[in-house]
Amino acid sequence: RYFMKIQKTQGYQIIQNWMNEKGQKPFSFQEETWDLYAQNFSGLVVAPTGFGKTFSVFLAVVNDFLNHPEKVRTSRDLSKLQLLWITPLRSLAKDIAKAMQTSIDEIGLDWTVGVRNGDISASEKQKQTKNMPEILVVTPESLHLLLAQKNNQRFFNNLKCIAVDEWHELLGGKRGVLTELALSRLTSYQKKIRIWGITATIGNLDEALE
Repeated sequence: RYFMKIQKTQGYQIIQNWMNEKGQKPFSFQEETWDLYAQNFSGLVVAPTGFGKTFSVFLAVVNDFLNHPEKVRTSRDLSKLQLLWITPLRSLAKDIAKAMQTSIDEIGLDWTVGVRNGDISASEKQKQTKNMPEILVVTPESLHLLLAQKNNQRFFNNLKCIAVDEWHELLGGKRGVLTELALSRLTSYQKKIRIWGITATIGNLDEALE
């Protein structure tokens, strides 16, 4: 019932054709996430490792853009950043970004995925500051450094979604508090930003969602 509407959209058809070419098809929880995201909901995706949680939220943003490219305001003064992907796992950030970039290229979108953490050179960070990519994969600490920059609101004036990956790794710790503080600041800039958590199976679901 929940994904019948999304299946009729142009964006879904493009993504489905791309997955068919790879011999894949979406899981029902992925389609449900795409549908709920399209209805402007925030939420929490819970599934075991290796079941495609990343693509549930990442492709929700791609699908929504394919269906509504006019929602993205364009001007020299506006950042291109659409999706802010917060991850505690710095060692996997480049792998996540590479998987996203490969998918975007194969789907046919002219988007760039960037990484911002302690492993990234100062020159690359400077390039991002001048011209943000459409998707930025960032650690909680690097996000706070970005928020500490002067006039930082300009980076986020086109932001549509914040995804918090591996929420079970952050929840209840200092880095989780850092993440929550960053979310509070970003939502003060834009009330309509959708926030999605991604987590492996955990017991305290209500607390994790809250």
